[in-house]
Amino acid sequence: MAGDNNYGVNTSVHDIKLINIPIVSDVRGNLAVIEKEVAPFEIKRVYYLFDVPSDSFRGGHAHKELFQLVIPLSGSFDVHLDDGVNKRDVTMNKANKGMLIVPGIWREIGNFSSGAVCLVLASLEFDETDYVREYNKFVSMKRG
Repeated sequence: MAGDNNYGVNTSVHDIKLINIPIVSDVRGNLAVIEKEVAPFEIKRVYYLFDVPSDSFRGGHAHKELFQLVIPLSGSFDVHLDDGVNKRDVTMNKANKGMLIVPGIWREIGNFSSGAVCLVLASLEFDETDYVREYNKFVSMKRG
């Protein structure tokens, strides 16, 4: 999947998918398992957001090539998605549900609950040239 895009120009918020993360449950609790079948890309980077004030937001950018799987490990947060035409808001609050964000989607993550932890699995290592950090440039990129 990674690399099969044309820098996110033709992607839309309708390409965002919620992915079930397999869990193993017993009386001791739940164990979530993320193996290569869960993330439809090779994982090159892992990071997490925590202690984000509820009135702050993260993101505020798009990626040209990077795929991400966003997982709420604890608590909840809202993901605002924008493809330059359509907008979509999703509340993430289940540790066994991940959101696959494709390239070419503007995203902002906010409304973090107290104690929320947001895990992100990424298809590429950090590369500043992959980021589109200005919304007007993003819209221009989407229009080709």
